Amino acid sequence: MENGTVLDHIPAENVYKALDLLDLKDIESQITIGINLASKIHGKKGIIKIADIFFEDEELNKLALIAPNATVNVIRDFKVVEKKKLTTPAEVIGIAKCKNPKCVTNHQPIKTRFKTIDNGNDVSLLCRYCEKITDSK
Repeated sequence: MENGTVLDHIPAENVYKALDLLDLKDIESQITIGINLASKIHGKKGIIKIADIFFEDEELNKLALIAPNATVNVIRDFKVVEKKKLTTPAEVIGIAKCKNPKCVTNHQPIKTRFKTIDNGNDVSLLCRYCEKITDSK
């Protein structure tokens, strides 16, 4: 790839979720997706290559919810010019759904809002409205 972004070390089962989180389904750029690729660390991994698209850190950090160990490679002129590690955002707004069926966000037109709880290889979400903990996956 001449220019673009490579998202690597995504858990294989979360590749399609990553496409949704970054809203990549309707873009016109070339996207290459690999699923169930061999990984020494994870056994199986996924990879997404997006030509001519570059992301802000805030957008990329959403991926930490489903792929905390993912890496991001920025490619320019066929060379990796930058490698980034994801950082779990402190707050997540409007992405996940609260698992509490009685939560106001499940009955009213209110955007969900969660505080993230980083447990190493897993991230949980604490609902701002009902204070229930939801798994980010």
